[in-house]
Amino acid sequence: MMQNANDQLSIVNTKKVLDVKHADLDGSQFETVKMCHAQFKQVWMASLKIVDANLSDLEIDGAQIGGAYIHHIGMPRKGNPAYVENAKQRPVRFEDCELEGSTITNCDLKHVAFNNCDMEGATINGILITDLLDNYHK
Repeated sequence: MMQNANDQLSIVNTKKVLDVKHADLDGSQFETVKMCHAQFKQVWMASLKIVDANLSDLEIDGAQIGGAYIHHIGMPRKGNPAYVENAKQRPVRFEDCELEGSTITNCDLKHVAFNNCDMEGATINGILITDLLDNYHK
């Protein structure tokens, strides 16, 4: 069914499976929504904002995320209704990612493994990682 470009569709308090193709949903809002096993393919989601979400087992493949700001990632904090004392987040995996020029600040990197990564120019608190490794191997 074709609708006027200004039409608004509201789906409230219902369970539906949507099959949306070749659609412009610019400006859409999803609030208090369950979308487990949803798939987005060949989508343009520039300026997408996800707040207070459970994205466990999220997989992003073949995406351009330049300019992305990823913050406050981990288990829900005390005061959040989903908070569970002593809960630990499962490890996250980055593979074949272009992160050149990116910044990692105030992050818990305990037990993080860097394998087959180009560390040229990468620093820890202003010290080149390549220099640290060279000194370690002396």
